[in-house]
Amino acid sequence: MVGLLIVAHSERLASGVKEFTEQVTRGQVPIVAVGGAVDGSLGISTDAIRQGLRQIASSDGILVLVDFVSAALSVEAVLEDEPPMRVVISNAPLVEGAYFAAVEASVGATLEETAAAALRGRDLVKVQEHGTSHP
Repeated sequence: MVGLLIVAHSERLASGVKEFTEQVTRGQVPIVAVGGAVDGSLGISTDAIRQGLRQIASSDGILVLVDFVSAALSVEAVLEDEPPMRVVISNAPLVEGAYFAAVEASVGATLEETAAAALRGRDLVKVQEHGTSHP
């Protein structure tokens, strides 16, 4: 099964997205959350990313969802020093992408199908434009 790696600059943000997606899929999808710097402040730990990738590594692959470009760059840097593995770093929004990816992975989708599902999160309309404003 495809695993998800959630990488964010905040441990609480990453853990929250993991908790949400685990509840949606009833724990059927391997999900690891990596967030914050080693000292607990905002940031990214490449060591934690490395451990997370190794923890959910499988022949089915890993979809990585990130909060900002620096998180994606950190994942790319870690992958340069790791043995080859099937990894896609998604450009999807973190929460919506994780939701759609987790649902797709939970039904046995491929890495490519899971990655495509995550990207559908960019098209999700949350608020309809009505042309009026509220004070």
